[in-house]
Amino acid sequence: MDTNQTIWNEKIAKDIIAHLAKRRMEGSYAATADQAREEILTMIPKGATVFRCGSMTATGMSLWNAIAGLLEVNLIDPYQAGISREEGLELRRKGLMADVMIASANAITLDGRLVNLDGMGNRVAAMSFGPKKVILVLGMNKVAPDLDSALARVKHYAAPVNAIRFGVSTPCVETGLCSDCRSAERICNIWSIIEGHMVKDRIHVKLVGENLGY
Repeated sequence: MDTNQTIWNEKIAKDIIAHLAKRRMEGSYAATADQAREEILTMIPKGATVFRCGSMTATGMSLWNAIAGLLEVNLIDPYQAGISREEGLELRRKGLMADVMIASANAITLDGRLVNLDGMGNRVAAMSFGPKKVILVLGMNKVAPDLDSALARVKHYAAPVNAIRFGVSTPCVETGLCSDCRSAERICNIWSIIEGHMVKDRIHVKLVGENLGY
């Protein structure tokens, strides 16, 4: 990434972090995915249960493999190979009571609002209530100027790309564009806009100066 983009990332991240603090959420910035991964690992206490969500951001920065290698840490992983759908659902339920949840968000506004869209709702449910600590890692590509642009980013970019990734039978997989379908396999069912939190600093947003995830 060139110097101009690096400077922009740092300035914008600093401003977003200040807004997050006003919303009773923590924020921090790492210039690279490698730096972010190492800093997140230090935030996970020994003996903790960690709930894994389906984050391509975390996958792309090799975070899950790093967490799995931590001593005395139990990773609740509904994405492990070879488990049934019911087993995956049960692990998602257990994740609601984890010590630490790690995920990404679909978008963040310049004033610190977190915008997400779920198919089943376990991710947005856990962000709101359940795990004692929520760590959200976001590349700076997920920054949107305001709420309207954040919602548009999620609906017209992140959701269709994820639908393609999941291989579901929805119109957006064919066209790349959202048609507000009513498919049984639709992954766009439950919106969440986090304006703040009553439990101060429960949510920590780790902004990363790279393009990560969708």
